[in-house]
Amino acid sequence: MLDNLWLGFDVAVSWQNIVYAFAGCVLGTLIGVLPGIGPLATIAMLLPATYGLDPVAALIMLAGIYYGAQYGGSTTAILVNLPGEAASVVTVIDGHQMARQGRAGPALASAGIGSFFAGCVSTLVVAAFAPALVQVALDFGPWEYCALMLLGLIGAVVLASGSLLKATAMTLLGLLLGTVGTDAISGATRFTFGIPELSDGIGLLPIAMGIFGYGEIIKNLSAPGSVDRARLSTKVGRLMPNRADLKAMAPAIFRGTALGSFLGVLPGGGALLASFTAYTMEKKLGTRADEVPFGQGNIRGVAAPEAANNAGSQSSFIPLLSLGIPSNPVMAMMVGAMILHGIQPGPQVMTSNPDLFWGLIVSMWVGNLMLVILNLPLVGIWVKLLTVPYRWLFPSIVLFCAIGVFSRNYNSFDIWMVALFGLVGYVLIRLRCEPAPLLLGLILGPMLEDNLRRAMLIGRGDWSLFLTRGYSAALLVVAAVLLAMVMVPAIKRTREEAFAEES
Repeated sequence: MLDNLWLGFDVAVSWQNIVYAFAGCVLGTLIGVLPGIGPLATIAMLLPATYGLDPVAALIMLAGIYYGAQYGGSTTAILVNLPGEAASVVTVIDGHQMARQGRAGPALASAGIGSFFAGCVSTLVVAAFAPALVQVALDFGPWEYCALMLLGLIGAVVLASGSLLKATAMTLLGLLLGTVGTDAISGATRFTFGIPELSDGIGLLPIAMGIFGYGEIIKNLSAPGSVDRARLSTKVGRLMPNRADLKAMAPAIFRGTALGSFLGVLPGGGALLASFTAYTMEKKLGTRADEVPFGQGNIRGVAAPEAANNAGSQSSFIPLLSLGIPSNPVMAMMVGAMILHGIQPGPQVMTSNPDLFWGLIVSMWVGNLMLVILNLPLVGIWVKLLTVPYRWLFPSIVLFCAIGVFSRNYNSFDIWMVALFGLVGYVLIRLRCEPAPLLLGLILGPMLEDNLRRAMLIGRGDWSLFLTRGYSAALLVVAAVLLAMVMVPAIKRTREEAFAEES
């Protein structure tokens, strides 16, 4: 592993990749600070712009945007009670209370220290476990991949925030959208309704840009006060936490890091689930006599979720790099980036593109170091960006989305598709439907269908092979247990409580 990490350092610290890692971290912090954009929409918008870049540099920059947004989102959550990124929603609860008490500095420092520690640890976790999973994945056939993708779809439903019924509906809608186009095995066109542009299917970019980009813009414009009300209302003051703060936050950071590293690997997991679960766990552990209650400025309520969301955002690269399976919507966009650059996601990436595999892993550590420097000393600069009215930002975002999706295929039909799915995204938001399972269904559905049909062709229609092959049977058992567990009333209630703070 040390030899591989040395190869990664050789790639990650080249001047080109350092520049793109820095650009990703700056953009990630920026979109984390500014409400109403988010890393998913930003990556969707920038994906066509990376077409001319080296694949390693492009993925390093996109990864920096993802985990950089986790840092930036905590800044506005603490200072102005406005989470810039979804995973920072729970940071608002205690972080802003600390700021109102004149302790914004220690709150920001605990978020920065927790994120940096979690990022370093989860980078080592990725380096240790991803290659081991690659060795296992090399033994996978279509039966195992089919079972794995079924587990991913069930995980996307179970671990999605909100109603189970709505999450199931969103996953099924994604599966349906994934069937549009030409069947890869028979060559027949399906659900194109005579529209030739649909013969290649509905692209990932128009759907992602529409639902997560335009949909968010329409939502924000429908309630402009929610994004234009933020103003710098508190002073940061002294950054360094005192001894009592360090004593309280250190174990919380360890717990958040461990929890985030585990939850990020799960299908449907990632930064959002990790932050909510970490905060819920800290509340369940209770408070000591010398601590303030949660919700009134407890530093553990900042340190744990911030460590968890950064660890979760980085450990979610494990199934992507080792199995080629996205564990959350942002990883689905990373799959799109790899395909855009001619790289087939899966276990062969480590052997055929070791520079990309290890360079991306090491760039996470480099990026985390950059983010600490960017976020703590320069916090005042970032928060001043909140004074820019959203009505000045959204026209450029809309234009950039349109140019980006048009430059991919030079087809105006894609622009209309983005506009259509923008309306769909707004309707889903109004109906309080979590759109993330839709994107996972769109990515995993065609892969599930192809592997299922390939398994049936090779096995001459023998379904029992799914149960007689070891890895396949184990994955199906895990999927069945996960599905059965969430039906248990007590577990279902615990799941709802984990996301209770979101509403």
